[in-house]
Amino acid sequence: MVRVIASEPIENYKLRILLSNGKKGIFDVSPYLDKGIFHELKEQQYFRCVRVAYGGVIWPHEQDFSAETIEYELQEENEYQTTSADGVKTS
Repeated sequence: MVRVIASEPIENYKLRILLSNGKKGIFDVSPYLDKGIFHELKEQQYFRCVRVAYGGVIWPHEQDFSAETIEYELQEENEYQTTSADGVKTS
């Protein structure tokens, strides 16, 4: 069973992800922001509170994504020019 090993919030409601099977990339949360409980993630400070738990990622008010969902939608990082939460551009 695949699990999320690491998650880092970056710009534009994206997470940099490392999975237990060695896959890594970017998970775009933005398509979910207008759906039910995910609306709260639009607040940037709250979005940055993401943490790894139960094999997936979770926020303080229990919004979560499973590792399976993340793996299915994971994009290669080189498809994005990203900026980490501290403002440092990466590629």
